[in-house]
Amino acid sequence: MPAPLPIRDGLNPTRIRMPDAPAEHRTIVEYLVARFPRDAEALRAKVTDGEVVDAAGRPVLVDTPLVPRADVYLYRDPPVEPEVPFTAPILYRDDAIVVVDKPHFLATTPRGRFVVQTALTRLRRELGNDALSPAHRLDRLTAGVLVFTARQDVRRAYQEMFRERSMVKVYEAVAPDSPISFPHTVISRIVKDRGSLQATEVPGEPNSETVIEKVRTVGDLALYRLHPRTGKTHQLRVHMASLGLPIVGDSLYPVPREVAVDDYRDPLRLLARSIEFTDPLTGAPRHFASQRTLALSPP
Repeated sequence: MPAPLPIRDGLNPTRIRMPDAPAEHRTIVEYLVARFPRDAEALRAKVTDGEVVDAAGRPVLVDTPLVPRADVYLYRDPPVEPEVPFTAPILYRDDAIVVVDKPHFLATTPRGRFVVQTALTRLRRELGNDALSPAHRLDRLTAGVLVFTARQDVRRAYQEMFRERSMVKVYEAVAPDSPISFPHTVISRIVKDRGSLQATEVPGEPNSETVIEKVRTVGDLALYRLHPRTGKTHQLRVHMASLGLPIVGDSLYPVPREVAVDDYRDPLRLLARSIEFTDPLTGAPRHFASQRTLALSPP
């Protein structure tokens, strides 16, 4: 069901689901204030101004009773975010898709502490197109080719193409040099538990596969070309680290380390170099390549 509130200033409205058992809270406002105590004053003001609505678009009032598992919608005030000082140049644009060259440190979509400083919000504002939606995602720390759909009616075709992996993705990474014979294929089972920052390899039926090639070596580092055959969370970072070749700038693998969100000195040297596919609408061959380069030198 579509949200009853439109996208505003590039941002989707937030949906909040009411609890299963409303015994503790008689009204919607009581529940919202209890759940988001830091925003209590702002929430009450939004209700007063008619900016909180139910699934039918009816304004929530101060005394509107809470209905279990009902949805309400509102515009949350964006958090204070450090500005990501890098741009996402447009590589290609037509009436169906927009392809950008995402920089390191820019999230794909709003989530957690990043709302405005995301590729989606920036692009919606830049192009004045609220229908833009990502056909797939790149991690915030990964740079490279990122495809957006430009119209709602074409969204499913492109998103299903990425879900079914009926395209060819090529990544590049900088990591320590290795005497391993390349090309080398890593096949394993990767799981990521809810609440855990890291994905891990565990015994069991394999669900991930990456083919790794070495392109060239400079000193103690090498440039690798990575061909993921599957798309598990953090797959490339996990597979490189499992070979004793953690990607330069990786603050999560093999051991997490604290890095400030606005510390841009040591980016993850992982780049979505290219995407190639048959256009699901026209049948035409498509190939998009990043114009970025990875520094083949220590941080």
